[in-house]
Amino acid sequence: MHNIKLLRENLERFKQKLSERNFEFNPKEFDDLDKKNRKLISQKEKLEQEKKILSKSQDKSNFEKSKKISNEIEKLLEEQLVIQKKLNKILYFLPNLALDDVPVGKDEKANKLIGQFGTIKKFSFKPKSHIEIGSNNRQIDFDTSIRLSGSRFVILKDKIALLERALINFMLDIHTTEFDYTEISPPLIVNEDVMFGTGQLPKFEQDQFEIKFDNSEKRKFLIPTAEVPLTNLVRKSLIRKEELPQRFVASTPCFRKEAGSYGKDTKGMIRQHQFYKVELVSIVEPKDCASELDRMLNCATSILKKLSIPFQINLLSTGDMGFSAEKTFDIEVWIPSENKYREISSCSSCGSFQARRMGAKFKNEKGNEFVSTLNGSGLAVGRLIIALLENNQNEDGSVTIPNVLKKYMNNLDNI
Repeated sequence: MHNIKLLRENLERFKQKLSERNFEFNPKEFDDLDKKNRKLISQKEKLEQEKKILSKSQDKSNFEKSKKISNEIEKLLEEQLVIQKKLNKILYFLPNLALDDVPVGKDEKANKLIGQFGTIKKFSFKPKSHIEIGSNNRQIDFDTSIRLSGSRFVILKDKIALLERALINFMLDIHTTEFDYTEISPPLIVNEDVMFGTGQLPKFEQDQFEIKFDNSEKRKFLIPTAEVPLTNLVRKSLIRKEELPQRFVASTPCFRKEAGSYGKDTKGMIRQHQFYKVELVSIVEPKDCASELDRMLNCATSILKKLSIPFQINLLSTGDMGFSAEKTFDIEVWIPSENKYREISSCSSCGSFQARRMGAKFKNEKGNEFVSTLNGSGLAVGRLIIALLENNQNEDGSVTIPNVLKKYMNNLDNI
């Protein structure tokens, strides 16, 4: 969420910056509502002051006057709440502004390739897809999962189920021991305030799985990513400067309706309603955002380097970034069967955008200031399984286990 004072003082700049994010902002609509809202608040406060003065008087003749003022205050409050609701509808849907070094463009076509890393293997045979590999050894089962849950779910069995667990443990060990992230095991169900804090609500409600509870005061949702509970660990808090940076890592299932992806990636494990992901979150001082984003990117790519999986990095354009991000790097892995790179991680700096929604501040010599938040996949487990199976496949249908994974795979040489 944006600083409303900064917004009202820079309406044209916000209009321009938001247009770069494919968002049409109406400055006049906002300005009219904002002025009306402030006028009503001012009138209400003035009447409240009058009532306070009257209440101190011992004159009984002021009782009726005080009662009349109370009625006026109530009417103003009702009117102001209606205007505030309209104003919030604008504020809550405004995406974050992109940093100046983010390429301007409408979509992924304007993304900037930063570099390609690793060596793409040349096979002496036609490489199979992860669907074929898993079907041949009966360790990836889509048919049964459809009977159990419907489309966009999968059942992993035997050694590929072990591979999933091995990759999770391998990544958690790297991020905690080499990169000093604190491992967290968070709730998988959160309330609407928490979802609002990281920007999933209200804009992306159609993508969320809501849980129905009897007699619940607040709505509850399955987490779409561990970013949600991890970032909200600092909600409504005042952190000492000495406690920053804070870095968290978690492995959790993620649940997404994929409402906007009808017809996309319907086959295989690329786009699922439920998938595991190892998530990285950093809470830092605003001045450290840029360096922390580079650090997080390095932490995520180190996993691919250790597994010898080819990848590339893209700097996303203004039109391709997520709602809460001010700058995002995408990491894409090479998928032999498709002869192209596929996204496996987005590492984003969100500045104070999420912190303002959460009410998360830190105390420094200048007073209290909003923290900055960053998040990134370190990495998406399902897509990492796909990349590992396809890049390490052999002509006989077996898959070679990378040396760094063998201790997590009961010292197996292959699947």
